[in-house]
Parts: sequence; C-alpha cells; structure tokens
Amino acid sequence: MATARDLRSKPNSLLPLLSLLCFVSLLLALSLFRRAASPTPAAASHQTLEVKRHPPAGAAAGGGGGRRPCDYSVGSWIYDPSFESPVRYDGSCKEIFKGWNCIAGGKPGARDLGKWRWKPAACDLPAFDPVGFLEMNRNTNIGFVGDSLNRNMFVSLFCSLKKVSGEVKKWRPAGADRGFTFLRYNLTIAYHRTNLLARYGRWSANADDGELVSLGYKEGYRVDVDLPEGTWAAAPQFHDILIFNTGHWWWAPSKFDPIKSPMLFFRNGQPLIPPLKPDIGLDLVLENMMKYVSKEAKSGTIKFFRTQSPRHFEGGDWDQGGSCPRSKPLLPEQVEDLFGLENNGTNVEARLVNQHLYKALKGSDFHVLDITHLSEFRADAHPSTYGGKKHDDCMHWCLPGITDTWNDIFVMLLTQIRQSR
Repeated sequence: MATARDLRSKPNSLLPLLSLLCFVSLLLALSLFRRAASPTPAAASHQTLEVKRHPPAGAAAGGGGGRRPCDYSVGSWIYDPSFESPVRYDGSCKEIFKGWNCIAGGKPGARDLGKWRWKPAACDLPAFDPVGFLEMNRNTNIGFVGDSLNRNMFVSLFCSLKKVSGEVKKWRPAGADRGFTFLRYNLTIAYHRTNLLARYGRWSANADDGELVSLGYKEGYRVDVDLPEGTWAAAPQFHDILIFNTGHWWWAPSKFDPIKSPMLFFRNGQPLIPPLKPDIGLDLVLENMMKYVSKEAKSGTIKFFRTQSPRHFEGGDWDQGGSCPRSKPLLPEQVEDLFGLENNGTNVEARLVNQHLYKALKGSDFHVLDITHLSEFRADAHPSTYGGKKHDDCMHWCLPGITDTWNDIFVMLLTQIRQSR
C-alpha cells in the first residue's frame, strides 16, 4: 500500500493524469454552456416560423434590433385556393358599383380573384382583420380623396367592414360624395370625389382674358392650381386619416383635348402665361395641395398619398378598341413590355404620374402608399367586357379584387406609423 511519503515522492507521475481530467471537464462544461445558450434545431425552427408569421407591422422578417420597414411593394403573386375562405365579402355588398361587380356581371374566374395572394419579398402581409381594424379605429374619421380609383379602394374597405358590423349609418361628412359611420365603433369612412384635386371648370374667353385670347385660346378648362376643389376642401379639418390620389385625368385627352379644350392654369385668379403643359400643371397642383393639406389638417392627422393605379389596355386605348383579355397575372417580362417608359405604350401613364408624385412627396409629411408595381401584374383583375360599358374597362378593378390588397398594405402601414409615434 502506498504511503503519503510515497505519493509525495512521485508528484510528476500524477501530473499528466490530472491535466487530462481538467481538460475533459473544461470541454464538458463548455459544451453544456453552449447547449443552454442556443436553442435546439426544433426550437430554432419554431422561432423562425413565429417571426415569419407575425413580423412587427411593416418590418422585415428575420431582422434584429435595427430592423427596417418592409417594402410591401416588392414581391410576387401566389395562387392559394384556401385564401379568402371564408370570403372577405362578395358581390352582394350593395355599395359595389355595378360596373365593378364582376361576380354579378358574370366575368369568368371572378370568384378566384381573391385567391391570388400578394407575398412581399422580405416579410409577410397578414390577411385583413375587419374586427381588429374597427377596434383599432374607434372614434376615427377616415377620408379617401381622389378620383374613381380611390372610390374603388373606399368601397373595398367598406364592404370588408360591413361584413362584420351591420350597424351602419349613411351620411356625407365635409362635402363627401358618400360616407358611412359604423355606429358601434364611431368610425366614419368617406369618399370625396375630385379628379384633379385642384378646382377646375369650363372656361370661355371674354373681355377680361386678353392675354389668353391674344394667344388664340377661346375655350378650355380653367384649373386653379392654388385652390382645392370644394368637394374636399373641408376634409383635412374633419378626418383623422386621409388617403389621396390623382393622375388619371391628367393624361386624358378625351377630357382635356390639347387643341379643342385644353387645360389653362390660373394662380391667384390670373392665368399663367405662357400657358403650361399638363405635366407642369400637375407639379404645381401637387405642391400647392400638399401645402394646403398640411396647413389645414388637424394636429396628428395621418396623411397618405397613393401611387398611380395602372391600366391594362392592349391593342389600343379605351376608345381605340383596347382590351384586357388576360385570365392570369402577367409575367415580369410582360409587365415591362406593357409599362416600360422606353416603350411609350398605351399604359405609360402609371409610371409617368409616379415620377411627379415622388418629386412632390419628397420631404413632405405625407406617407407613400405604393401599390403601382404589384398592381401592374394584375391584367386579369379588371371588369374588361363585363363592366357594362360600350368599351372594355381595363382601368377600374373588380370587387372583390386587388384593391383589397391595397387596403391590407394600408392597414400595415397605418399600424406601423402609430407604433412609431
């Protein structure tokens, strides 16, 4: 049996064994620490799914503490047979303008339009929650200000909310063309019709218009670049949330023929000489109307400007036999053929208008609701020959339809803005 003296006399013989034991213990402790600090593969997968399904409003999935808002305008359309089941609303919603009710109009595939889901590239776009929207917007007034494409969006929102809340009072606040209050929530949504945003009307030469007469102008349309149209002039003082649009009428020679009935721009009651081209007039109107809204709006008002809704006429414009016979969304290369500025095609208006919008919006307190590119793919979603007109309607959208997606994005941006305040 070894004595203490024997052990003390052989210290060097135990050193290798003790060192090995210490090294193994250290490795074991480090391994346990790493396992405690990191989730198992299954747990990591679960976290990723949660982030993907429930990203912060407007934030890109998978980000960290420095997340940037998600760009909802970049993505792809995915056909999902289970999407919109149960339906968001259907053709029975009475507020749908007859020409946009593609289900009642008999358009083939009209019921499947809502099964195409927009998937942003960097995040998810949750399905619209009408009850949640009503709760979030108690005691709120929301105004859509613009042409019939904004009415398209307004009707989509109304029908989505009416599906879950039937206590509705019809009224027209602050000069609106139409409006409704959801009584249980004291939420009012209204549509203010205006084609140019600025006030305009027929103009004929008289003795006081010497400069225009001397230039050969006898009639046209007077557009006051510094005055809002009366239909919405009081809207900024009434609404808590505003969604504006304009553009379709600015490139409409059938309405404002450059020879027979041109736009003639006035400021401070006087004609602008030399007369301006419509695109320059649009810049002035946007500049002045945005200043007007920012000055007149209530404190805390959230202001959006929606980008241009694309048309899908092929083979000619609306009055030249143009049509939109597509039954599926366009491919990316087809989109560029139809909308690329270098092609100068029938539908070039969409991207041209957006150039003016972004120029005017830069540095303003308006939020951009960008729906143009995602809508460019949807040549299949117009009333086409089923709109009840003598020509194909390749400008407005079927309801239910793509403007439901516009509202999904609007809700996400609105939530994001509120969370950032």
